[in-house]
Amino acid sequence: MKENSTPLSSPLWGERGGLSVSSETGRLRAVLLHRPGVEIERMTPMNCAHALYSDILDRMNVDIEYGRFCGVLEKWAKVYYVEDILRELLKDEDIKTHLVNESVFNYGHRPIKLSGNTNDRLAEELMGMDAKKLARILIEGYENPQWEGVNDNRYLLEPLYNLLFTRDASSTIYNRVLINSMSFEVRERESLIYEAIFRHFFGVDTLSAATWNPKARTEGGDIHIASPDLLVVGEGVRTNAKGIEYLAQTFAREREHFNILVQELPREPESFIHLDMVFTFLGKHQCMVFEPMLRKQGLFAGKDTTLISIHNGKISYRQVKNILAGLRHLEWDMEPIFGGGYDPWVQLREQWHSGANFFSLGDGKVLGYRRNAYTIEALDKAGFAVLQAKDICSGKVVMDDYEKFVAVFPASELPRAGGGARCMTMPIWREE
Repeated sequence: MKENSTPLSSPLWGERGGLSVSSETGRLRAVLLHRPGVEIERMTPMNCAHALYSDILDRMNVDIEYGRFCGVLEKWAKVYYVEDILRELLKDEDIKTHLVNESVFNYGHRPIKLSGNTNDRLAEELMGMDAKKLARILIEGYENPQWEGVNDNRYLLEPLYNLLFTRDASSTIYNRVLINSMSFEVRERESLIYEAIFRHFFGVDTLSAATWNPKARTEGGDIHIASPDLLVVGEGVRTNAKGIEYLAQTFAREREHFNILVQELPREPESFIHLDMVFTFLGKHQCMVFEPMLRKQGLFAGKDTTLISIHNGKISYRQVKNILAGLRHLEWDMEPIFGGGYDPWVQLREQWHSGANFFSLGDGKVLGYRRNAYTIEALDKAGFAVLQAKDICSGKVVMDDYEKFVAVFPASELPRAGGGARCMTMPIWREE
């Protein structure tokens, strides 16, 4: 693969190119999405846990729900889709060769072993495909032609079941992209695709904790770009201490002053896999929070909150009461809104279905699931106009007419995939 990072196609948003995200709440101008497709139909009750799902999904309802979700975003910002970009990249023979070889030989965690030189034969077959077909195969998976229907190992190249969560495998951090080192093999090939997209389509520099230490792990759901000199990061089953140390060491080399506020997360159940499942920024001075995290109660009892401060290359650590206390220490007041309202039973129910997982379109302008009724009621009481996605998509409602709003879209299937609006969005340019 060519070593330069010259983009094949220049991003188009105004006159400004490149990537830039300096906060969680600057006005969104461009975002990367992936429409869930055939890959989610390739889960069964036998392999869904391996795919990191707790259930199999109904594709018909997923299409309807995702259509409302991306329809709102298309009314607000420039939307790029992973498969469209991948199809363009694969027209370049060097990039095609690299992605095929890496997918087959280095990311080929496949349970099927055929007789003979299986990997060589698979790589040769993939290289013979045109860009459109190969882009689809790299996402949807490649079936074993010898599969007899008697076991669940149907694919020589495994489907990317989780690709709809574009947030996880890559993170725009200021003017670069962190290619995340995924904690589960079933998701590793996502990072390979994003590396190609950001180097060769957008032409930007990338970072990776795995190049610093192979045991370092980061995922985008844990990484919140709070301000130009502050990250808020979750440490748990997906992002580990070594991954956070990599971020601290990186900014200690580059910045005179910088801070990383770290919240330890429960290891189970799976609804707590990322920080954005319990905490998201709604605006410059408001956030959505799972209340037990702040009170250090229940599953959060004994979970540390640590402020990492960088001054002139030196890194120091101090414990703080919780995320809000850490922000106040940095002279940043934040008003919490509690996901699920004030009833602990309801809080647990709505957190399970990504009740705290909101995506900010701008300061006080957010997008989330309609199903979390008590959370939406809490936002309504806090002054957020509740806008229906269908009205936004039809043009009946114009989001710019409202100073503060929550755009809600219907969701019965998407939440069962284990993520929300923030998980499904990878912002690549915000206007600060």
